[in-house]
Amino acid sequence: MFLSEAAGETGDTIVLDGPEGRHAASVRRLRAGERVDLTDGAGRVAECTVTSAGKDALTAAVLRRYEVPPPRPRLVVVQGLPKGDRGELAVEMMTEAGVDVIVPWAAARCVTQWKGDRAGKSLARWRSTAREAAKQARRFHLPEVTEQAATARVCSLVSAAALAVVLHEEAAEPLSRLTLPDVPGDILVIVGPEGGVTDEEIAGFRTAGAVPALLGPTVLRTSTAGVAAAAVLLARCGRW
Repeated sequence: MFLSEAAGETGDTIVLDGPEGRHAASVRRLRAGERVDLTDGAGRVAECTVTSAGKDALTAAVLRRYEVPPPRPRLVVVQGLPKGDRGELAVEMMTEAGVDVIVPWAAARCVTQWKGDRAGKSLARWRSTAREAAKQARRFHLPEVTEQAATARVCSLVSAAALAVVLHEEAAEPLSRLTLPDVPGDILVIVGPEGGVTDEEIAGFRTAGAVPALLGPTVLRTSTAGVAAAAVLLARCGRW
């Protein structure tokens, strides 16, 4: 699968060029007669057959076009900034699992800080990781990676969600037993950083409407807790 804005347009032929065309022609070595799916990342898909391939582009004939509706409910994960490259690992796994929105969170106990030029570069890496993971997973809707959020912004997201959960090792209720909402809206999960969520943050999230929940009997790294929580919730809400 490759990304192309032309997948959402009209016409019987699509020219795939730029980085996507170069990857298709030079790395994947697609040739005339092979099938290829193109998507605009917003649910529109063009099933095609390659008619010709050059060094860094290919031309494809459109067999049919269709649109895939966005999955519901949306799953939003607020991810405390992990150390090193574990942020990209978390984004990759959550994208493959089906998370719809990933919110980088500057929690109080984050060792990593996104400031100045680093903020833009780090966010770009997360977005690039999500894009590539979505292609690998054949997702026709690319996940959104938002701008970095402070705790006050996260509280606003909690208030707007149909269900908001903050993962916490001292919570009494397991995530697998929470009652899912019967009204439309997002399901939001908050994953703390390596140092955990502070009492003040927990209190703020609870005031905004979040429910603390226990993910399981073991302590997971922040980079794996999000995908584990996503798996539980995606299965329970019927998306898996």
